[in-house]
Amino acid sequence: MIRKSLLAILAACAVGGCELFPTANTEDPVQVRLDGIERRLQAIERIVENQSLVQLTQQVDALERRADQLQGRAETLEYDAENSAGRQRQLYADLDARIQDLERSVRIRGGSVLDSGNLPPGQLPVPGGSDRDNYQVAFELVKEERYDLAANAFQQFLVTFPDSELADNAQYWLAESYYAADKFEQALENFEVVITEHPRSSKVPDALLKIGYCNYNLRRWDAARQTLSRVQADYPETTAARLAGEYLKRMESDGV
Repeated sequence: MIRKSLLAILAACAVGGCELFPTANTEDPVQVRLDGIERRLQAIERIVENQSLVQLTQQVDALERRADQLQGRAETLEYDAENSAGRQRQLYADLDARIQDLERSVRIRGGSVLDSGNLPPGQLPVPGGSDRDNYQVAFELVKEERYDLAANAFQQFLVTFPDSELADNAQYWLAESYYAADKFEQALENFEVVITEHPRSSKVPDALLKIGYCNYNLRRWDAARQTLSRVQADYPETTAARLAGEYLKRMESDGV
């Protein structure tokens, strides 16, 4: 009786699809593979995220280092600029002090001589001064139209400093001092010295021009015309040549 009952139960379960002894559920292979892929993707994403963070960190560090370098360079440039400005101020102060010393020297050593309007024979305008100091004082006398005193100063300059690099200029302004004082014969002689003793001087064209002027004022028309024409021919691109041409036109219009 019992056996029949068991058989009936088994038959009913078989027909109804029920299991008498349930077995463990088996996983879907496709789902397993998908889960594996998902885990791999998540792992890759974590790696990529970590690498991106590392790169960003490195880039930030590099930018910070670059900023520090630029700041350092800016500070260095600012420091150098301040030092340069300081050095320039110091140089200017030194130069100003030297000029003031020279001015005091001129007043003390040569002031009484220059103010008196006389320069004793053999006396420099700045006794004991350099060639440049004495040249500058003599040139100032020309600008002040104190031509006799300037001529004396340049004469003594040339005696005392015959080898000075300013000798050609001094010779020219000596002649110019005579010319400005209407002493044309003396001016002519001294302008000719510029040409003969300093043939490479930049003052030669102007000296030639003034030789022409001197001859004109001395009414030596042919000599004046010849010299002025020489200025035009030998120094065509100079101011002296232009002035020579104007003087020649003047002579032509005057009929001399």
